[in-house]
Amino acid sequence: MSHILLPWPPRVVHPNHRGHWSPKARATKRMRQDAAWAAKSSGLTAPDGPLHVALTFYPPDKRRRDLDGCISACKAYLDGLADALGVDDSRFTLSAKMSAICAHGGEVKVEVRG
Repeated sequence: MSHILLPWPPRVVHPNHRGHWSPKARATKRMRQDAAWAAKSSGLTAPDGPLHVALTFYPPDKRRRDLDGCISACKAYLDGLADALGVDDSRFTLSAKMSAICAHGGEVKVEVRG
């Protein structure tokens, strides 16, 4: 099992955010690049068969968060991970949980298992 840590997704990529498309496009591009870079630099590899991706969200504060909204906000991270691994993201099975532990600024732990 390998993992990477990524920054908390910016507000503009959350599904309930309403705003202009341009900031969302920039943030999405950046998130995809960040995930690909983190995966490559950590040496993640993709074995044959399905890949289980576990997301653990460490929020920036104690406010309650919508877990499925957080998963949706991480779509660009999952796309970047698939890019780095050279696989189609249809091979991913996902699980996600919200940690009771907060992290300064928030972060997302992405674990990949074959």
